[in-house]
Amino acid sequence: MQILVLAIGRLKEDYYRAAEAEYAKRLTRYTPFSIREVKDEAALIKAIPKGSRLVALDEHGASWSSEELANRLLRAEELHGGGRPVVFIIGGAEGISAELCARASPIIAFGRITLPHRLARIVLVEQLYRAYSILRGEPYHRG
Repeated sequence: MQILVLAIGRLKEDYYRAAEAEYAKRLTRYTPFSIREVKDEAALIKAIPKGSRLVALDEHGASWSSEELANRLLRAEELHGGGRPVVFIIGGAEGISAELCARASPIIAFGRITLPHRLARIVLVEQLYRAYSILRGEPYHRG
């Protein structure tokens, strides 16, 4: 399964870039993975590959455990069946529009806390890596 993260805005802080790069490096051992930064929602919409499956990060989405993320997003045949790329979309400081959210399924949240959108990117990449380690029974996730 090919995974793409489309994010509005850039990671400017070295510590955020380093954390994201580390988890992205780990994740690419399991699946093709890339991150693309865009300027605004219009550019994000243009960057969505045709035929991809959209997953939105939004504060009003469903909150899943790491195990649920692994099972629902990485094992669910309907999500990545047929080789369609899976695209996670992360808005900027204002989130993403209701119209764009309506195109995504599922919509997920990292609990009820508010995270800066830049930090949510890192949490997403770490959780994707964790999901693959869960599916492979590796010791990273000690649940």
